[in-house]
Amino acid sequence: MNAFWIILTGSLVAVTAGLLGCFLILRKMAMVGDAIAHAVLPGIVIAFLISGSRDSVLMLTGAAATGLLTTFIIEYLQKTGKLQSDAAIGLAFTFMFAVGVILIAVYAGQIDLDQDCVLHGEIAYVPLETIITDSGYNLGPTAIWYLGAVFIAVLCLIIFGYKGLMLTTFDPEYAAAIGISTAAWHYVLMAAVSLATVVSFESVGAILVVAFLVAPPAIAYLLTDSLPRMLVISSIAGILAAIGGYYLAATIDGSIAGAMTVVLGIEFIIVFIFSPKYGLIRNG
Repeated sequence: MNAFWIILTGSLVAVTAGLLGCFLILRKMAMVGDAIAHAVLPGIVIAFLISGSRDSVLMLTGAAATGLLTTFIIEYLQKTGKLQSDAAIGLAFTFMFAVGVILIAVYAGQIDLDQDCVLHGEIAYVPLETIITDSGYNLGPTAIWYLGAVFIAVLCLIIFGYKGLMLTTFDPEYAAAIGISTAAWHYVLMAAVSLATVVSFESVGAILVVAFLVAPPAIAYLLTDSLPRMLVISSIAGILAAIGGYYLAATIDGSIAGAMTVVLGIEFIIVFIFSPKYGLIRNG
């Protein structure tokens, strides 16, 4: 049963991150997820200092707040400071992450937090923290409920906001001309990425979240020019990596998150070489 929960957790993160990652890839903002994943560290520490509790909801709230703050800083640097997106992302996340590391170093005696735990996570521990009702019924791992709720929220956003996301991604000028706010949809997307990243890294670690944000969409990008198909292919690639990564880790007795990321890399290499339209062999 533990294998089922671990694979389900990986699959939920893979699909949720992959769906959002498709829009990030197309907007040339793939590394925003990496920035948010690192920048949430000070939010976690500050949430503890204010509340004096390690309650997951409080930690997630603090992390989400700094994640959103990071997106605002990046956008501000791009528009006001006239910086390229990669430079803005690099400045924002390194500054925020450094603040978090300093806060942990200063308050190491009072806070049982470790930046390595935040970044690497441990998906194998997901089945250990479950929700038990008053009558003693086990509802399953807490992470599954959190991730399931975020997945449904992201799916609803894409279904009901598909037109706004698509137009502001492919033709922002036309979107603005017909009255669709490109800024509003940008911040909606960034808020969704922040929420998905923050909720996911507690279970699987930031490194695997970033891998799922980038690799499945990149794989799908090489296989199709259709956005709907790209969303579907990205989800399938992520699920296959979650399944294959778990059994690879079980076989070699290694890190599950690391194995899932390796499988993603293998998938990308295969597609990069053999893609019918953009593959290395096709264009070699």
